[in-house]
Amino acid sequence: MEKRVFGNTGVKVPVIGQGTWQMESDDAEGAIRSLRAGLDLGLTHLDTAELYGQGRVEEALVSKAIAGRRDEVFLVSKVMPSNATRSGTVAACERSLKRLRTDRLDCYLLHWPGSHPLEGTVEAFEQLVTDGKIRSWGVSNFAVDELEEVLAIAGPKRIACNQVLYHLEERAIEHTVIPWCEAEGVAVVAYSPFGNGRFPKPSSTGGKVLASIAQARGVTPYQVALQFLVRGTSMFAIPKASDESHMRDNAKAASLKLTPEELRRIDAAFPRGDEPDELPSI
Repeated sequence: MEKRVFGNTGVKVPVIGQGTWQMESDDAEGAIRSLRAGLDLGLTHLDTAELYGQGRVEEALVSKAIAGRRDEVFLVSKVMPSNATRSGTVAACERSLKRLRTDRLDCYLLHWPGSHPLEGTVEAFEQLVTDGKIRSWGVSNFAVDELEEVLAIAGPKRIACNQVLYHLEERAIEHTVIPWCEAEGVAVVAYSPFGNGRFPKPSSTGGKVLASIAQARGVTPYQVALQFLVRGTSMFAIPKASDESHMRDNAKAASLKLTPEELRRIDAAFPRGDEPDELPSI
């Protein structure tokens, strides 16, 4: 499994990890088996959030998947903006730790920009680092102006990552977010890399390009898409898979290396479009 240094943490993390958004709707036993199979395959970057199933994903799924294997996992969770005051962030983290049955998170994120002053959230993050409850912190769904605000508060080399929506038909972050993060040493983590039900249809122009490359390389269109999304040196992806076979397919994407010509064909088939005023968030 290919690994890269995760932002400013100094820790090498697999380029392909595991997401758990909406996993509360899946068969619990199957989801836990899939998560553990992912760990076996080296997909040890495991992402969750207090929002997911109102804590059920942390408590009923992730905690069981990592039981006895905590030291193998780069564990990430998120605080909801409504909880992100200084005291609220600390309390939310402690609740997540309790649900996850662990004493620390490897990275803790503000789920999206909210109404509480960022100064308080950043102070809470730094307190949690000092207290050993988190090892690093970052943000999610932040555009460049919002990242600049956090940078001005925290200083350089403090934001570990920015987790954002990124798939072949949603490439807005390539305009300014990825370049900003690369310049500042911030990891970029792509969630919903298959489009959350919007993966290109085989009959579409882009779908045909993916299928052609996949057939020539003996892989699947999903593996081609996933490798395209993590082609940059700051990029990571956290696809969700509640089925072991899908998990194995995701893991194989890490060993696929697309040629410059294949990258050019995919780039042409899925134009970035115009830069939006703000990033979508899930």
